[in-house]
Amino acid sequence: MRRHHRSAALTTAVLVGALLAAGCSSGAGGKKSESGGTDAAAGKATTPRMTVAMVTHAAPGDTFWDLIRKGAQAAAAKDNIKLVYSSDPVAGNQANLVQNAIDQKVDGIALTAAKPDAMKAVVAKAKAAGIPVVGFNSGLDNWKELGMLEYFGQDENIAGQAFGERLNQQGARHAVCVIQEQGQVALEARCAGLKKGFKGTTENLYVNGTDMPSVKSTLTAKLQKDSSIDQVVTLGAPIAMTAVQSVKDAGSKAEVATFDLNKDLVAAIQGGAIQFAVDQQPYLQGYLAVDGLWLYRTNGNFSGGSTAPVLTGPAFVTKDNVDSVADFAKKGTR
Repeated sequence: MRRHHRSAALTTAVLVGALLAAGCSSGAGGKKSESGGTDAAAGKATTPRMTVAMVTHAAPGDTFWDLIRKGAQAAAAKDNIKLVYSSDPVAGNQANLVQNAIDQKVDGIALTAAKPDAMKAVVAKAKAAGIPVVGFNSGLDNWKELGMLEYFGQDENIAGQAFGERLNQQGARHAVCVIQEQGQVALEARCAGLKKGFKGTTENLYVNGTDMPSVKSTLTAKLQKDSSIDQVVTLGAPIAMTAVQSVKDAGSKAEVATFDLNKDLVAAIQGGAIQFAVDQQPYLQGYLAVDGLWLYRTNGNFSGGSTAPVLTGPAFVTKDNVDSVADFAKKGTR
């Protein structure tokens, strides 16, 4: 069965962008990683050349952010935008990267607010400098108070609740929610939503998402210690693939389901190793964030009227429908 839970209280504006694959996939940046975007191709936007800075909290090696960048690069190619991407998982360093973009007098900034307090001052500085800022992926509960123009992403708490309801349907009783970065608002919201929607027992397990051997050993030990755990919930595709190995090593009968996709995760769903995934469509988030800045700069548009987010998920990918996204995953866009 497939069931989607939507909050009637949330009013969303839906902006549909053409999903164009462009640019090359690369690993997420470390302390400071930057690259220019693809030049606009013939027949695309003839508006004046713009420079947009995209600044994320991506951790090195996390393939999730390759999808974000591909979407951003596709929009940049269409809109005659020079895209400058940089990332740092440390909140203070990410804020410094935003300040660098301000100093470079870019035409717009798209950023993630995984640690909202760290972004408050630099977003205010950008606004004072006349640079529009849009949020995406992380910071749904804080983007308006931070003064951002618009937000593109998933309501993680609602997604977590929907996840929990699906586990109820499958008869799970005891879930462990594996959080790979303590204090990251989007990840914490997912597990909080899971606890709200799931009728069984939910407990959080914090791991170091940048150290997969440590993730594996920590989760394996947890499963060996508590045989009542029948469900492992992970918050990213690489963690999910590691969790499958932990379940096997622990001799556990627990099932694994996750948030987010990559091509390996899609194959794991097809093969039955992983039950399902919640897809927040990161390619779409990157695309809409860049395109939203272009629309604002060229036509004064802002999605959601600066009052409501543009939701890109949750969408459940299960064994019943995974084949419909498999080809896109192979291309690196889902």
